[in-house]
Amino acid sequence: MKKKTIPLLLLSAAVPAAASLALTETIMSIAVDREQPKSLQALMKILEGRKSSDDDPFAVFVPHAKELAALPHETVELTAQDGVKLVGHWFEKKDARRVILAVHGWRSVWNRDFCMISKFWEANDCSVLYIEQRGQGKSGGRYIGFGLLESPDLTEWLNWLVARCGANAPIYLAGISMGASTVLMAADQPLPGNVRGIMADCGFTSAEDIWEHVARQNLHLPYLSMRYFARLLCKKRLGLLPNEVSTLKALQHSRYPVLLIHGEDDSFVPPSMTLANYAACSAPKRMLLVPGAIHGMSYVVEQDKYEAMEQAFWKDFDA
Repeated sequence: MKKKTIPLLLLSAAVPAAASLALTETIMSIAVDREQPKSLQALMKILEGRKSSDDDPFAVFVPHAKELAALPHETVELTAQDGVKLVGHWFEKKDARRVILAVHGWRSVWNRDFCMISKFWEANDCSVLYIEQRGQGKSGGRYIGFGLLESPDLTEWLNWLVARCGANAPIYLAGISMGASTVLMAADQPLPGNVRGIMADCGFTSAEDIWEHVARQNLHLPYLSMRYFARLLCKKRLGLLPNEVSTLKALQHSRYPVLLIHGEDDSFVPPSMTLANYAACSAPKRMLLVPGAIHGMSYVVEQDKYEAMEQAFWKDFDA
């Protein structure tokens, strides 16, 4: 009986483990693989709280995104330290007072994420470099790194801006969603001396934190049983563990002032992550929480307050 019992016990343990691995592999593919899985569209409806493709709160962005992409600008290409080709879009303002390095979010595009605020930046004498994060758009790279891979790329972009605009032009890093986490993860790095601050809208604290939140709260999956496989698969794909780099660690030793913004009704990236970032930040810091705003919609909901916060931030740190 004992000889028969042992294989049965092993089998009973192996079956759920194999199921957990298969499920985690699917979720990881959706999260980081460059090619968009067929299941992504259905997942996005869940994450954004949509019931159908017609119920899209971001449809308002479409004409503005097309308009921004069609404006005259310079396409910039450079090579990251690991050889990956990176692409950006340079909108130069004559007699600019400052420069913004704008970083879009997960499985998004530069002109979509910043189409609503771009006119405000232009009206306030900002030259803007909108970059395409690796693993997305026209930039190279096999994987989306949730800031783990993308944050080091910022140094290459900042070096390009310094060469183009000089060492005295005030530079601000601006990111939304995953882009916000990308710029915040660079907060403790020795960036060029004319970097004046970081503006981060609805960023998460780490890859593992956001994966756990989405699995538990949005998809109702048992992340505890998936964590080991998620870490294993992340290390295999990205070369790093998902908790190896975090905004919290970077902000504890931030070299730069930080402006944090988050919509209070965000169910994709919870506002608690921005509250945690604010608490961790050791540098001068400001925060705007926007009631009624879902993920990435704070500027649309509270445009006046959003603009006033950025203007005050620039006024204090441009010099």
